[in-house]
Amino acid sequence: MNELADALSPYLRQHADNPVAWRQWSPEALAEAERRDVPLLISIGYSTCHWCHVMAHESFEDATVAASMNERFVPVKVDREERPDLDAVYMQATMAITGQGGWPMTVFAFPDGTPFFAGTYFPKPHFLRLLDAVHTAWTEQREELRSQGAAIVQASAQTGPPFADITVACPLDGPCPPAPPVRTEMLDSAARALLASADRTNGGFGTAPKFPSVPSLRFLLDHYVRSGDEAALDHVRLTAERMARGGIYDQLAGGFARYSVDEAWVVPHFEKMLYDNAELLWLYARLYGEGELYARVADETAAFLLEHFSTAEGGFAAAFDADTGGVEGLTYVWTFQDLTETLGVDDAAWAAEAFGLAEGRPNFEHDANVLLLPRDPADGARLAAIRHRLLAARRGRPQPGRDDKVVAAWNGLAIAALAEYSSRTGHRDSLLAAERAAETLARLHLGEDDRLARASLGGTASEAPGVLEDYAAVALGFLRLGGAWTERAAALLEQIRGRFTDGLGGFHDTATDAEALVTRPADVHDGPTASGWALAATALLEAFQATGDETYKDDAWRAIARAEPAMSANPRFTSGLHSAAEALARIQR
Repeated sequence: MNELADALSPYLRQHADNPVAWRQWSPEALAEAERRDVPLLISIGYSTCHWCHVMAHESFEDATVAASMNERFVPVKVDREERPDLDAVYMQATMAITGQGGWPMTVFAFPDGTPFFAGTYFPKPHFLRLLDAVHTAWTEQREELRSQGAAIVQASAQTGPPFADITVACPLDGPCPPAPPVRTEMLDSAARALLASADRTNGGFGTAPKFPSVPSLRFLLDHYVRSGDEAALDHVRLTAERMARGGIYDQLAGGFARYSVDEAWVVPHFEKMLYDNAELLWLYARLYGEGELYARVADETAAFLLEHFSTAEGGFAAAFDADTGGVEGLTYVWTFQDLTETLGVDDAAWAAEAFGLAEGRPNFEHDANVLLLPRDPADGARLAAIRHRLLAARRGRPQPGRDDKVVAAWNGLAIAALAEYSSRTGHRDSLLAAERAAETLARLHLGEDDRLARASLGGTASEAPGVLEDYAAVALGFLRLGGAWTERAAALLEQIRGRFTDGLGGFHDTATDAEALVTRPADVHDGPTASGWALAATALLEAFQATGDETYKDDAWRAIARAEPAMSANPRFTSGLHSAAEALARIQR
């Protein structure tokens, strides 16, 4: 029997009508697999994931596939945004098995959770063959699978980043030395390595698909503040301009999509995530005085967050879907006929030129176009009027779904960004929205014991506990608000100190008393946002600056020093910690 109808997660509820007998991750689901002597089939995704929708439609809505899954496995659905701990553990396993990861993630595991095979999206014919093959192996080659699972767990544990022993340089019960934990020469080298991977034409880093990579841009800005390296600042400006003029930025309503499928930011993957828009608001707020374009995009992104992401309870929703009615980008793209019907012939021709569209060569599928803004037209008033008319027409179209789940970490980032934007612009509404979100987190997510719930929906908190990034990001948001919120932030930092430390100056992503999984993640590498480890180090430094308590600075020193080998080995994906190191270097000058 499918038990997802009562789930808090909107993603799980999307699967409540599947013929698959989905269970939520729970001790009871694992016990059921043990009782039936069958493997777990764990499917991990999130509500705005395009390929998750595809696999759901092809396989999980299909009676034949569902019958095979129900008979031979205990199917378990996991929202990676609600349970990032499970996602991290099984992503490590998937990477160890296949060398790559993504969502939907498909994992076969023993009843105790030990994975023995994993992959991502499987087309229906392949998936049916895989179900047969796993069932046969489970029935006839159980010991081989057990050995394979043990090897995967061992490989996952060994793929973690290298750490330094820093207890000699800075004993856990004593003050840290006045010298920075990493040399400024190493920070300079990391900035050079980052710029070596920069796309000097389109901005950003690497080739397609291209993500905003805000932690890396933040590090380059912080590096510029300390070093005066104009190349670092120039690349941040270039990236911010190219994104603002591309299709990754919504030229009508504001707000950023998750990434671009091409290297020039033209065609986005249309889902819009809270964390991206919070981080990008921070970026454009930092550039507010650098040019009119950056200021406009900051203003529009702040307005977009307040208008479109705000929830009735006072927090910020998680995301908007990439699809509308099963069609990616349906809400957002325009054919030339659409433009003409909405604007008339003359204005449509003017708009097509202004929005960088070439007749006969559409930049998207099915003769449709994503709107760009290659340059600011001379007639700004006409552009504003046309944007208004197109947006009014677009609002009459079917709209993408919104995941109303309030995620603690992402709301913390939004609070911090809105507070930063307000401090630079005097925008009072943004500060009030940040304060409302903070009050929502304090009311719904924080228990009397200062334990933090990862998510809530409709005023009800999830049972999923907060992870390191939740405590750190919310503490950062509270610190940016200042005043009485500083004391709330201090309580969250005490939770990090007491329940997330590895006992050697670093952090685990899960608490000491969290559910024991097959491995306990501890990752310093950034994703679209800085790692929980980096956010914790940054929050500790900001707490030191807010309170003058030297122990916060010492804890940040240890966290950065412990991660130094990983920072040296992979500077591009440890930019969050490099930013924290830059901040500490400025403090200790």
